[in-house]
Amino acid sequence: METTQKILSYLKKEPMLTVSVIAALLSLWITPPSRQLLSDIDWRTLGTLFMMLTVLEGFKSENIFRPLLRLAGSIRSMAGLSLFLVFSVFFSSMFVTNDVSLIIFVPLTIILFRAGNKEHFILPILTMENIAAVRGSMLMPFGSPQNLFIYGQSGVSAGRFIAYMFPIWLLSAVLLAGFVLFLYRRNLRERTRLGDTSFAGEWLPERKVHRLVYLLIFAVVIAAIVTRTRFWPLITVAVGIAVAIVDRRILRKTDYILLLTFLCFFVFSSSIAGNPGISAFLGKAVSHHEYAWSILLSQCISNVPAAIVLYPFAQNRGALLYGLDSAGLCSLIGSLASVINYRIYVREYPQNGLKFIKVFTLISLAFFALVVLPGYYISRLPL
Repeated sequence: METTQKILSYLKKEPMLTVSVIAALLSLWITPPSRQLLSDIDWRTLGTLFMMLTVLEGFKSENIFRPLLRLAGSIRSMAGLSLFLVFSVFFSSMFVTNDVSLIIFVPLTIILFRAGNKEHFILPILTMENIAAVRGSMLMPFGSPQNLFIYGQSGVSAGRFIAYMFPIWLLSAVLLAGFVLFLYRRNLRERTRLGDTSFAGEWLPERKVHRLVYLLIFAVVIAAIVTRTRFWPLITVAVGIAVAIVDRRILRKTDYILLLTFLCFFVFSSSIAGNPGISAFLGKAVSHHEYAWSILLSQCISNVPAAIVLYPFAQNRGALLYGLDSAGLCSLIGSLASVINYRIYVREYPQNGLKFIKVFTLISLAFFALVVLPGYYISRLPL
């Protein structure tokens, strides 16, 4: 009885994990587990996420982000600092994927705003960074997993893909700048109050080798992501071993709760897709309604699994792509990148999980309301 109460109490503190576990269990009731289910789980994404989360803990331990923190700390206005952070996510997400960009910049944002005693701005800025990751990454074929999947399946050229995504990408950039400036509308010159940059930490000479090793590991992980190498299982194991040799304590700090949450969502999506009745229904319903279906289904299983489920039934690949890249603006579950953002925040502020969801949903839906119709009309053009 006591053990059950402890489990229930823990699940209350981890709402996203709770939702994912319940969803996975329900899906296994709908579609009994099988070997096919295990093969359909996106193990590559889980391996990549493990590597990035582990390397990030190493970066934090060795203050590797010190130069970037010092640069951001030299910006004197809150509006300027927020624009710098939001658009750092926006542009970097195009090349290192949206989830990796958030893994890098969300912790930096928390450090900077905490150091400047501006913690009341953290939630809205993290939400805008999430929007920036979702909308910035949409321009490039490899900016997000769903983009890469559809790009690889469709056979369109990279130039055609970028040209197709450019109008809504540009609109998103303009709107993001407007959202940041609106946040500071009462005082656009509000100061950061960062003072000195001691919050950036120091580089200890005796830890130089550790810093170099983590930078090398990070470069290997980024190369594995960009090249989509089939040797990713070996690289994942090698990264784990390398980190264990450098500092095994880092492996204990890796966010395994986030990995378990992702695993449960993948079990859910694979089980749903493997159900013959559901697949037959989607075959009739999705055609010529890809935009709405991709947005709505993503709210249940997230946009990456939704891309895999819906693509075989889609006639308009552009509408499917635009919908998937807009799904993360509707709810936390709509994009796995959003789940990463949430998890990083609640590790620092475990009591504010529901507050995060509330602020995230309000701001993201406001942005969604401004882009949903332009996205719909543009997506009617063929990709």
